[in-house]
Amino acid sequence: MEPAAATAPARQRGASAARTALRAPRLDPYKVGGVFFVLYTALSLSRHVRMLTMSWDLGIFEQAIQGYARLGAPIADLKGPGTNILGDHFSPVTALIAPFYRVFPSPVTLLVVQALLFALSTVPVTRLAAHLLGRGRGLAIGVAYGLSWGVQRAVDFDFHEIAFAMPLLAFSLEAVVRRRWRAAVLWAAPLVLVKEDLGVTAAVIGALVLIRLRGVRSDPRAAAWALGLVGFGLAATAVALGVIIPSFNHGGSYDYWTKLDGSGAPGPAPVIPLDTAIRTLLWIVLPTTGLFALRSPVLIVALPTLGWRFLSHDDHYWGTDWHYSAVLMPVVFIALADALAGAPRAGRAWLRTYAQHLPAAVLAAALALTASLPLYSLTLPDSYRIPAGVKAAEGLLDRIPDGSVVESDVGPISRLVNRCRVLWVGDTRGITPDYVALRIADGRSAKDVLGEAQRLHPGVRFRLAGEAGGYAVVQRVG
Repeated sequence: MEPAAATAPARQRGASAARTALRAPRLDPYKVGGVFFVLYTALSLSRHVRMLTMSWDLGIFEQAIQGYARLGAPIADLKGPGTNILGDHFSPVTALIAPFYRVFPSPVTLLVVQALLFALSTVPVTRLAAHLLGRGRGLAIGVAYGLSWGVQRAVDFDFHEIAFAMPLLAFSLEAVVRRRWRAAVLWAAPLVLVKEDLGVTAAVIGALVLIRLRGVRSDPRAAAWALGLVGFGLAATAVALGVIIPSFNHGGSYDYWTKLDGSGAPGPAPVIPLDTAIRTLLWIVLPTTGLFALRSPVLIVALPTLGWRFLSHDDHYWGTDWHYSAVLMPVVFIALADALAGAPRAGRAWLRTYAQHLPAAVLAAALALTASLPLYSLTLPDSYRIPAGVKAAEGLLDRIPDGSVVESDVGPISRLVNRCRVLWVGDTRGITPDYVALRIADGRSAKDVLGEAQRLHPGVRFRLAGEAGGYAVVQRVG
C-alpha cells in the first residue's frame, strides 16, 4: 500500500474525532458564551458607532479607568473637576481594565470587556443547568439567561461596573449548588470590590452556604468558610460606606444616603407604589423562571439588591429599566435550575409535568420578549449603517485639539474623553473651557449653544467653531 493511501484513512479518522470532540456536551457552555459575546459586542458597538450613548456613565468610567491606566488616581472630571470616583462608588475592580485601556485607549475597550464579562456569566449558568437537568434542558436555560431582559438592558446601557459581578455571582452560585463550598466563597468574596452594596450580597451567599450545609454530613471547615464570608461581606460594606467612600468624597460623606432617607427630595420623599413593586418582582421571576425559582433558597441572594432598590426614594431604581436588574439574572436562573433539579421529588404530578416543560417555556418566553428588547436591533439593517449626520458630527469634534478642556453634554463625550479633559455642562466649578460641545436641542440653533456658553461663563468671549450632525462646537476666544 502506498504511504499516502495508508495515511488517508488516518487523517479521516482524525478529522472525524475532532468533529466529535467539538460536538461534546462539555463544550456547550463555552459555545453559548462565545455566541453571546459576539451578540453583546455587536449590540454595544453598533450603538457606539452611531453615537447612541445613553448617559454620561460611559464617560465617567472611561475617565476613571484612564486614571488607573496612567498609574494615577481614578479622577472623573465629569462628576466635577478633580472628583475621585472612589468617593462616589467603591468599584476598584474597574482598575483591571486599565492595562487593556493603556494599549487601546478608547471607550470601545470598556464595551468589549463588558460584553466579555456578561458572556462569561452564561458559562456557569449553562453548565450547572446541563449538569442538573441534562443537555437539552440545560442549553435552554443557558440561552434563556443570555437573552433575559435584565441582561439585555444592561448590555444596551453603555458600561457599568456591575459587569464584573455577573460572572462572580454565576460561578459562586454554581459552586453553592454543586456543594463546592470553598469555591463558592472564593468566587463571592471579590464582589466587595465591584460595588459597595455587593458586600451584603456576598454575606448572603455565605448564609446560603450555611443553609445548604444543614442536613448534610458535618463539615466544620465549610461552615467556617461560610461564616467568614458573612463577616467579611458585611464588614467590607460597612468600611466602604463609612470610611473609604467618605475619605475620597469632597463632602466627606456617602452621597447616596439621601436616596434612602429622602433628605435630598424637595418635598415629601416618594415611596415605591405597591403596584410598581409587584410588577417589578413579577418581571424578575415570572418570564425568567415561571415562578419556579421561588422553590429554591438560592433566591435569597436577590434580597439585598431588591431591598435597597425598593427602599430608595429614587424612582429610577424601582422598575425594569436600565442596568439595575442585571445582577438578579444569574440568581434567578441558577435558582430555577436548582429548583428544577428537585422537581422529580415533588408530590404533585402536575408540578412535575410543569417542571419538565419549563426550560423550553422559559426559552420561548425569552425569544418572544427579545422582539421588544435591544438584541432585536441586530436584525435591522440600520444598526449597521453609520448615518451621514454622525460622520459629520465626528468630523466636527475631531477639530477640537487633543488636550483641550471641553465642556460637554452626553453626545460628544464618547468621542472626546480619550484625548481631552471633559467636564459636564454647567458643572465646571470655575474652570473656563477651551471649547463647549453640545447637542443642538429641538427648536434651538447653533447660536443658542453660543449663547448658552456665554451664559455659563460670563465675561468670557466665545465664537461658533462649527455645527454638524445636530451638534455645535463653540471655542473660547483669547
